Amino acid sequence: MQSAKEKLSNMASSAKEHLNIFKAKAQEKGEKATASTEEEKKIAEEERKAKEAEAKRDLHEAKAGHAADKNFHTHRPHNDHHDPPLSGSTLPTYPLGGHRPGHKYP
Repeated sequence: MQSAKEKLSNMASSAKEHLNIFKAKAQEKGEKATASTEEEKKIAEEERKAKEAEAKRDLHEAKAGHAADKNFHTHRPHNDHHDPPLSGSTLPTYPLGGHRPGHKYP
């Protein structure tokens, strides 16, 4: 299950990808409109495809980074605050009978 932070980061990266693809398509339209030869139109189309591929690659890299950040921050030692005391004594600190002295149980 994804954490909320990872999910929001992925959504932001996805929005950025869509914006980059939109920019590439708009630029392609502008270049095609001013192109005088068929070759220039094909070059504009290839540039758009390259920019779209780059945007998708950036999205996947960002998602991998978000997942790595999540894994880095969630995997901690399980006993980080449950270390045994360093007193050097091997005697138990509780009474050997298991009850406090003078305590009566019904």
